[in-house]
Amino acid sequence: MTRISTWRRFTILALLGLLLGLVISCRPTPSSSKSPEIEFWTMQLQPKFTDYFNKLIARFEAENPGVKVRWVDIPWAAMENKILTAVSAKTAPDVVNLNPGFASQLASRNAWLELDSRVPEAVRKQYLPNIWKDSTLNNKSFGIPWYLTSSVTVYNKDLLQKAGISKPPATYAELAQVAKQIKDKTGKYAFFVTVVPEDSGEVLESFVKMGVELVDAQGKAAFNTPKGKAAFQYWVDFYKQGLMPKEALTQGHRRAIELYQEGETALLSSGAEFMDTIAKNAPSIANVSAAAPQITGETGKKNVAVMNLVIPRDTDNPDAALKFALFVTNSENQLDFAKAANVLPSTLDALQQYRRSLSGDGKTSAVEQARDISASQMQEAEVLIPTMKNLNKLQKVIYENLQAAMLGEKTVDQAVADAAQAWNSSLS
Repeated sequence: MTRISTWRRFTILALLGLLLGLVISCRPTPSSSKSPEIEFWTMQLQPKFTDYFNKLIARFEAENPGVKVRWVDIPWAAMENKILTAVSAKTAPDVVNLNPGFASQLASRNAWLELDSRVPEAVRKQYLPNIWKDSTLNNKSFGIPWYLTSSVTVYNKDLLQKAGISKPPATYAELAQVAKQIKDKTGKYAFFVTVVPEDSGEVLESFVKMGVELVDAQGKAAFNTPKGKAAFQYWVDFYKQGLMPKEALTQGHRRAIELYQEGETALLSSGAEFMDTIAKNAPSIANVSAAAPQITGETGKKNVAVMNLVIPRDTDNPDAALKFALFVTNSENQLDFAKAANVLPSTLDALQQYRRSLSGDGKTSAVEQARDISASQMQEAEVLIPTMKNLNKLQKVIYENLQAAMLGEKTVDQAVADAAQAWNSSLS
């Protein structure tokens, strides 16, 4: 009896083990039972666009059953540190909103999913070519373009007319002539541009527009050239000839806005939305203001600021993440966001539709005209300042030496040479 009982117990246990094994083997694996969740980080878009993104995410989830999107909005100032920490700890989100400049620094460390083999060429061609190129490194795509901003030249028609000028300057060569004419005829300045090291990069961008290469392939200074010296000389002459306010050495871009709204300057480089700001703060100036394309140099280049979406290489959901990133940046959704946020879309189709929508009612306001001019620049616009580590230091050494030349403390040749030496020394 004992042997029979033992055998029965063994048989029962064996059967239970077999049944348990069958149950376990029939269970889905954790990866197949768990619905993919995409974590999506944006930069400071809440609460203004909370409703837009909630609806966008709801549509994506409805079109992709089983996929969930968790949206996290990060303050501008915190994003770089947070994404650096997350990438290093391999806890990065699945889709991240960054600018190409910072994103490319991590692309050089192989942080992002390469997209060329994952995004068909037909899809890539839907985006503006120059803008797509800004999210590439070593001819490899690491990001998908999203929304854009590009400045225009806002000008005071009355001041130009009083100076006998029929149209705003299109190039820096024309600007030099116009500035002297405005000062001679009206006593006012053509415009204000700051050379405060920690402020606007407008002067640095002007160098690139004038054909100056800032750094070479190794990151060393490349501006100690005839073109670099000519660009320095251009701004030194402006200052020494009294064609720009002395406070350009001590005050930032905010002062440029104040002077324009006070009617003390004839030109201002700003976003199209500034036309609305003038209307609120200085209605009399708004009534005589219009917009023109960016001033450029011999290259014809125009600047644009780009926001893109990148996908961390370590994501657990590369296919779903890419599908979501392409959904966010498709023409329909880009057009909706461009209208809601007063920015520009980065796909060819959305940009065309955006421009058509500006004059759809037959009435075009000053701000709509400025937006259209801004949009018209997109075919040739690009990010002018090359991606590099410590860009703020490059701007600092150039601006400090430019100031020294403006004040007569250095010759232009010495200022350029010193700036190049200071930058190269910072690399070692």
